[in-house]
Amino acid sequence: MISKPNSDEYPPYAAGYVNAVPEGADVLQLLADNQAFTYNLFHNMSEEQAMHAYADGKWTLKEVLGHMIDTERVFSFRAFVFSREDISLPGFDQETYVNSTDFNSRTMQSLAEEFRAVRQATLYLYRSFSAEQLGHSGVASGAVVKVAALVYITAGHEIYHLNIIKHRYL
Repeated sequence: MISKPNSDEYPPYAAGYVNAVPEGADVLQLLADNQAFTYNLFHNMSEEQAMHAYADGKWTLKEVLGHMIDTERVFSFRAFVFSREDISLPGFDQETYVNSTDFNSRTMQSLAEEFRAVRQATLYLYRSFSAEQLGHSGVASGAVVKVAALVYITAGHEIYHLNIIKHRYL
């Protein structure tokens, strides 16, 4: 089981994500369990529901899922690279990523399938890390982050968005 990281093992912006993971949770099992929940939530939405935004200027549910997919790719890539070498990687602007892709032109089912595939790849990667690799770190967006922390950040990011969906979209 991967231990919850200390606050000096990830950037301050990620504290909310790390702390969203329940105390004592098996973070890899949580990622696996949430894969099915998130997939089913989105896969079973109508196209009309998927195009809903809770306010002007906010993302549609398709864009939220697209953002979740993009972000998981970024976090897992950082974990992959940092597990192999101590390096610095640039940050990414979530607004630029969402605005540079037309998630709304895709079907919700195709986005849900992509989410499921990305999560499966993430789980294979995260499960492959040795204890030593989980302790490696690198710099992303100008801040030091450990590989183990990225596992928690990935899980917490999903929880964060599921909570927003629950309270503002559904």
